[in-house]
Amino acid sequence: MLTASGLSRSFGPRTLFEDVSLRLGDGRRIALVGGNGTGKTTLLEVLVGIQEPDSGAVHRPRDLRIGHPPQELPTETGRPVFQQVMLGAEAVTGLAHEIEALGHELADAAQSEAPGAETPGKEQARLLAAYGEAQSRFEQLGGYAVEAEAHRILSGLGFDPADHDRPMAEMSGGWRMRVALARLLLSAPDLLVMDEPTNHLDVDSVAWLEQQLAAWPRGLLFVSHDRDFIDAVANRILELSGNRITEYVGGFAEFVLAREERLAAQRAAAAQQSRRVADTERFIERFRYKATKARQVQSRVKALEKLDRIVVDQPGDPKARFGFPTPRRSSRVVAEFEGVTAGYDDGDGEIVLSDVSFAVERGLTVALVGPNGAGKTTLVRLMTDRLAPVSGSVTIGTNVDVSTFDQLQAEVLDDRRTVLEEARTVPDIELGSRNLRTYLASFGFSGDAVDRLVGDLSGGEQTRLALAKALAVPVNLLILDEPTNHLDLPSCDVLEDALLAYPGTVVLITHDRHLIRSVADALVEVRDGRAVFHGGVPDRVLYPAQVAQAPKPKPEPSEPKTKKGPKQRDPNHALRRRLERAEKAWEEAEAEVLTTQAVLADPDLYAGPHAGPHAGPHAGPHADKDAVQAAVAAHGAARDRAADLMAEWETLSARLRC
Repeated sequence: MLTASGLSRSFGPRTLFEDVSLRLGDGRRIALVGGNGTGKTTLLEVLVGIQEPDSGAVHRPRDLRIGHPPQELPTETGRPVFQQVMLGAEAVTGLAHEIEALGHELADAAQSEAPGAETPGKEQARLLAAYGEAQSRFEQLGGYAVEAEAHRILSGLGFDPADHDRPMAEMSGGWRMRVALARLLLSAPDLLVMDEPTNHLDVDSVAWLEQQLAAWPRGLLFVSHDRDFIDAVANRILELSGNRITEYVGGFAEFVLAREERLAAQRAAAAQQSRRVADTERFIERFRYKATKARQVQSRVKALEKLDRIVVDQPGDPKARFGFPTPRRSSRVVAEFEGVTAGYDDGDGEIVLSDVSFAVERGLTVALVGPNGAGKTTLVRLMTDRLAPVSGSVTIGTNVDVSTFDQLQAEVLDDRRTVLEEARTVPDIELGSRNLRTYLASFGFSGDAVDRLVGDLSGGEQTRLALAKALAVPVNLLILDEPTNHLDLPSCDVLEDALLAYPGTVVLITHDRHLIRSVADALVEVRDGRAVFHGGVPDRVLYPAQVAQAPKPKPEPSEPKTKKGPKQRDPNHALRRRLERAEKAWEEAEAEVLTTQAVLADPDLYAGPHAGPHAGPHAGPHADKDAVQAAVAAHGAARDRAADLMAEWETLSARLRC
């Protein structure tokens, strides 16, 4: 188990976090949430040892294996995809190479033996023994199963079987990040630490990864902006806000409720304190110059000076209100596909989509969903006239003005400009009655934030600025390609509110299922060479893996066919509850051990009523021996209880992993 205590980290005059303490271990699947720039990535790097804290300590057991995927693009391009993933099973692959080498040596030794020898020579016998031992270790480590596991992980992350043997050099940046993730999952570390693991994944792969991590038996700490993903995977939430860490038990839904309750209690306590302060200040002002009340006035003045004021936490930026310029009215049908077949002339005439027919009508928000490589980007290129169909027709309506946003737009911002200067570079910007500063404030750049250099912004803040630029143009068709990558939860809220307020038509590509459910009016499912339009947001399209695994209810003649069966209960629900109760009791017992230990360390316990002020830590002739014995017994009982509860927790954890 990794433990951290009293961690603090600053950059210049800015404090990211201070006095952070936490525990990471088996069964703890923790989501770290907070705004861009609050220090989430820095905290992860301190915990895994990439950065050192300014104060505090991180204790990592010597044999603890920590898995932490790189945020930067892996540079390895020399191996095939499958071999790169197999590097995650270094012990098994090392044994495989050893077995192969021993096999060659055995063949050479057999050829060099004297002809007709009935028994192998000493060298051949030694090699046979080494070969047998290596083969046995290989089997014990699951060597024959690990390759199948590597193929399973690659398939779950969206790799076609034909891609498993492709060279890494042929893979795009997003696919190479998936290879790095597959290698990490195959290594099965004791503690998995991940920063935005769903970036570069499509909806299908996010659902698969969600299922894998929800069943992860070891320690897990991850940062994510995907509410559905957090809710399905995490059993604890750590919120980094106001330089402090607050821990909540449960998933994202429980976190939101518990945080609101905590903030409501804070606000009530702060209001009550403010009323008491106001009463005290009125008393001071009224009797400041009365000699008979001088003592009471001074007492209240000193009390106010020493008062620890209650500060209400601010979990994020307040909801922004958007007012976009009204674009010109387009025709009712914004884009229409009729019998479209599309592909690329790359030598083999590969067809990506066939017989596509659907229409996007004015005012709709349509989300394109499906695995990566299925043709979502091809649809966008057809819609923006960057690709001609092989057959069929794509018709864009009259008076349709298009603006597109993708992940690369944040990369072309000028680092030397301020936020305000960069926003002014938007051609044909129209904000109606609002000025540019007010508009930028709705995207989280209020006050002095508009004077910050673009180069000093975090990745999420730069994405938010690029979004503000894309939405400032009065177009009636907005195409967004993965706009939530690198955004924090408050920024995703900003995007969600902006899309709900946007007066035009939106075509959206994203893996964020919460965003899709919140803003989309329809889905286009792109899969297996087809693109099918669905009115509304049906779960069977958005969550195909969950729907496929759900048990089919038995037909009941006396009931309507639309009746739903009871909600499936987690078979390990009771065991998980027992584990949580055991962990809480263990933590309380450990606190009691520290308390009784402090009593034993108190010199007054041993000094007795007649001892001098410098009595030593051992019981002297005047010590109260009954009190000493009681303190020793209490410490021993607390320590035994903590040990018993730790053993119970370990037993329950092992049962849950089975």
